[in-house]
Amino acid sequence: MANTSRMTSLQRREQLIRIGRSLFATKGFEAVSVEEIAASAKVSKPIVYEHFGGKEGLYAVVVDREMRALTEALSSALTGPSDHPRQIVERTALALLTYIEENAEGFQVLVRDSPSTDPAGSFSSLLGEVSMKVEELLAVSFKQRKLPTKGVPYYAQMLVGMTVFTGQYWADQRKVGKEQLAAHIVNLAWHGLSRLEAKPTLLFEGAKAKRAHSSAAALPAAHTVITVTAADDIPSEADAAADDTTPDIAAGPDGATAAAAR
Repeated sequence: MANTSRMTSLQRREQLIRIGRSLFATKGFEAVSVEEIAASAKVSKPIVYEHFGGKEGLYAVVVDREMRALTEALSSALTGPSDHPRQIVERTALALLTYIEENAEGFQVLVRDSPSTDPAGSFSSLLGEVSMKVEELLAVSFKQRKLPTKGVPYYAQMLVGMTVFTGQYWADQRKVGKEQLAAHIVNLAWHGLSRLEAKPTLLFEGAKAKRAHSSAAALPAAHTVITVTAADDIPSEADAAADDTTPDIAAGPDGATAAAAR
């Protein structure tokens, strides 16, 4: 296919990167061909091979750019360990959502299945690096609050996973604004972090909880206390009749007692 416009080599390269990113985001790596990339750019296939050696090379460049952009955004948000922990949570959530908002196609490329055999260049490796940074911050916070640090790596993975998967959902379902969604993420993350138990346990499920419930069920039921009145204390019918003729005693206005017969 003949080139229909004059571009410098750098301009052509950038054009192919833009087109490749859009196609990979929409269709995925496997579904995109060199022919489709060339046709979208209105160039011949050899031009694509000349710049990138094939679609694998183009894909690698696209992923590398997006990885660097997202890494920089998240790393910057996670700096400042002297800042209030909630501020760091807010800043990181906003950083991810801002990247998704401004680089929607790039984010779709990252979260799709990667054909790369190099795990160091995958999106999961990026999340692993971010989780390690979050882990470092949580370790400091846990020590300050006298909480055991054994669970810190898991809490870090939970926070990153929750935020990233929420971001993926929001990328396709933008029913709330970026800042409102960030507030929802922080609401769950921060209030959970601020009320952590030193030794969390399952209350209803799990072997330990079920043993506790079984033990409670085996205890004898509380006895009902019944008070029995002695027979001598129970008034007879004659006594009850006599009571009906007993005059009522009332205090008179002058303090003296007055008998008022029924």
